[in-house]
Amino acid sequence: MRQHRASTILIATLALLQSGNHVEAAANGDGVPATRAAAAPRETAAGGPAVLPPSTKFSLPAAYPELLQSPSPTTREALKKMHEVPGLSVGTFQGLDALLVDTPLAKAAVSLFGGQVVSFAPAGQEEVFWLSPLRAALPTPVRGGTPVCWPWFGRQGQTGEVPAHGLVRTLPWRLVDARRETDGTVVLELQPPPLQDLALELRMQLRIGRTLEQRLVTRNISGEAVSFTEALHNYFHVSDAAQVRIEGLAGLPFYDKNDHGNRHVQQGEWDLHDPRDPGRADRLFPAAGGRYRLVDPGLHRRIELQVRDGQTAIVWNPGEAAAAKIADIGPHWRQFVCLEAGNAGPDVVELAPGATHTLVQSVSVSPL
Repeated sequence: MRQHRASTILIATLALLQSGNHVEAAANGDGVPATRAAAAPRETAAGGPAVLPPSTKFSLPAAYPELLQSPSPTTREALKKMHEVPGLSVGTFQGLDALLVDTPLAKAAVSLFGGQVVSFAPAGQEEVFWLSPLRAALPTPVRGGTPVCWPWFGRQGQTGEVPAHGLVRTLPWRLVDARRETDGTVVLELQPPPLQDLALELRMQLRIGRTLEQRLVTRNISGEAVSFTEALHNYFHVSDAAQVRIEGLAGLPFYDKNDHGNRHVQQGEWDLHDPRDPGRADRLFPAAGGRYRLVDPGLHRRIELQVRDGQTAIVWNPGEAAAAKIADIGPHWRQFVCLEAGNAGPDVVELAPGATHTLVQSVSVSPL
């Protein structure tokens, strides 16, 4: 009976992942240098959606269903066997098994499920990320923090048989290295479990200090070129999504999922009061500038996001009507804005055999 129940839960979870679960799913270095797909976006009509460069179609690895149910190998006992890092421990954060960082520079939590930063608060500052208080039981993806969408964003270039936003946000990650630098910054290296049927390998580095720096390092371990998409799906905590703005996107073209993927141009700084479609946003900005500021008068702060080798900016908030239909958001839609760093839409990354690509984001906070 217990085995039947576990199988039923697993089947239901896979169905939920394949259905998209996250409504925001959009048509959203070291080593050998990466090669970016050269194809530029081609509009099928004036203002129409882009014809996207091809992406490698990935299949679901054979071990994936079993890994969904597996615990992380990183435990308190495992951490004790590594060299001691002051300010680093293994514990829980809002019910999630996590790596906990507590130093004079910052406090942070990294969920071992999904390798997901779920909390970051520089010293003297409020929480930077939003984490849903309505989360479903694992292995349902965790809503909030910074989900790692890899090796595809949304289901771009994929079939409906694979989960939305890639493979690794629902797998148990492990800590492979940790150290504390002389200035007090804690550096963590994490990896998802190896997936034998996948042509790519991923590792992540976090630098947690006065700022948070996150690196996604992708290596092609196959003998053929591979094209992929990715994103760091930041859920930034705000006082009121209707009262904040994002600087750094004015005048840029974007593809609007709420308008069938059609192309528009951002008029002024982004906020939720666009007269064309007020109160919600699901926008993919290709070839964006890589430096954005989320200005929050209510919290009297500015969150700055700087990105390297991430061509795409994605902005998402479902608005009140759509949020009411999302079980793990509901009335809490005003508490976050997603401002994401990635390579998606027209910005597909192509990796030659043996090549490496690194997406880097840096998050810092300053008072208004």
